[in-house]
Amino acid sequence: MKIKLGLLYGGKSAEHKVSLQTAKAVIKALDLSKYEIHPIYITENGEWVRGAQLQGPVEDVKQLQLKEDGATISPVALNTEIFPVPSGSVEKSQQSQEKMDVVFPLLHGPNGEDGTVQGLLELMNIPYVGNGVLASAAGMDKVMMKNIYAQAGIKQAKYVWYIRSEWEKDAESAYKNVEEKLGYPCFVKPANLGSSVGISKAKDRESLVKAFEEAFEYDRKIIIEEGIDGREVEIAVLGNEDPQCSVVGEIVPKTDFYDYKAKYEDGDTGLVIPADITDAEYEEIKRVAIQSFKALDCSGLVRADFFLTKDSEVLMNEVNTMPGFTPFSMFPMLWEESGVPYSQLIEKLVALGVERHEEKQKIKYTF
Repeated sequence: MKIKLGLLYGGKSAEHKVSLQTAKAVIKALDLSKYEIHPIYITENGEWVRGAQLQGPVEDVKQLQLKEDGATISPVALNTEIFPVPSGSVEKSQQSQEKMDVVFPLLHGPNGEDGTVQGLLELMNIPYVGNGVLASAAGMDKVMMKNIYAQAGIKQAKYVWYIRSEWEKDAESAYKNVEEKLGYPCFVKPANLGSSVGISKAKDRESLVKAFEEAFEYDRKIIIEEGIDGREVEIAVLGNEDPQCSVVGEIVPKTDFYDYKAKYEDGDTGLVIPADITDAEYEEIKRVAIQSFKALDCSGLVRADFFLTKDSEVLMNEVNTMPGFTPFSMFPMLWEESGVPYSQLIEKLVALGVERHEEKQKIKYTF
């Protein structure tokens, strides 16, 4: 029996286009003898569109935007057994479609990677790939994540944060606080976005003011982090109760820092896999990555990002609970170097999603 795999992609997020690239790559890598693929496109306005079952690989990202060929659905139509659909609310063809065996949310950023979609799938009792509600929400919000890691005793760069209303009331105090506690250079980021969207490096007061303004265009809450003089290294973590780590990779930006253009448009970044580090440095990075994974109660996958200083000090930067997932993204490349090819990695993640769901079924909900 083929596994009925629902693929959620697109999404109401600034990272919509990144998600389309991810979906295309995953579809091309899936073994159609094992999986029955059901694509579900979420538009930038939040509309859910279900396409016909895919019979072969998709060559063009535009084919994944199923507005013309697909039918608009309510998210609850994913599982009509759990949420019976009222007569007349959707077409009969949608009412009769069988429940998904597992869903792979190929979504990046808010409204997809932040626990919202994960919560919907939990309510419908559908197995899904990746992190649960708590880890997804905390991992998406950089302030909450860093607060949790501080409580867990994980070493990090110094940081401060603001919500828009605080900044609007007294911007001057905000700028002075950053200068006194962090100094220059520092990095200003939206608290709830990934893919380096809205991030700026501030070197003086003028650039700090501009960085605040830009970051607040993307979120009501921003975080400001001290600049660290160190190498940017990353490690991939895979698993549920017993997480395993890949080799370590290093990011070598050719620009001032690893921004959105360097990641997705210019290709203006060097990736060194495996990174040139000592055995002791690798063991410490691996230890902290697993500690971080467990501190957020993660499951399935994360990419853990660190700074490695000249004194071999390992500082946690952040974890990404749904990292870039094309074959040329860091997470899959790290596992490729570790002996797990892309197609096998996808299968492992699907299996981990099912495993986690089965574990949760052991919970007694009635008394």
